[in-house]
Amino acid sequence: MSEQKIRVLIAKPGLDGHDRGAKVVARALRDAGMEVIYTGLRQTPEMIAEAALQEDVQVVGLSILSGAHLALVPRVIELLRANGQTEVQVFVGGIIPEEDVPVLLQMGVRAVYGPGTPTSQVVADIRSGFRVGALA
Repeated sequence: MSEQKIRVLIAKPGLDGHDRGAKVVARALRDAGMEVIYTGLRQTPEMIAEAALQEDVQVVGLSILSGAHLALVPRVIELLRANGQTEVQVFVGGIIPEEDVPVLLQMGVRAVYGPGTPTSQVVADIRSGFRVGALA
């Protein structure tokens, strides 16, 4: 039996119009053999949670440069949980002040990546965080 590919949704919540980093991460994950869905710019938390549900993803990556991470991330997590997606892992990338990282982790974010993080680290973290098929 072949192993199912990890499905990842990469999303740009809020009004931030810069998505180069999100596209770089999406490509790295795809090149690592994961199935990647990119939502595009200016997504609401509701749109992201709905896409995660429709695409049946195991991981959601949120790219935020606008400074609205403490408002957007908890809403996305809340909506994922309301959809019954309790096993979906969430990571955040972008410009996140150091003092906000523990707050995001306490909310349930799996990892926070800043500028310069090697994409190989993101790939390794996703792979080590869970195995598809191990999720019940």
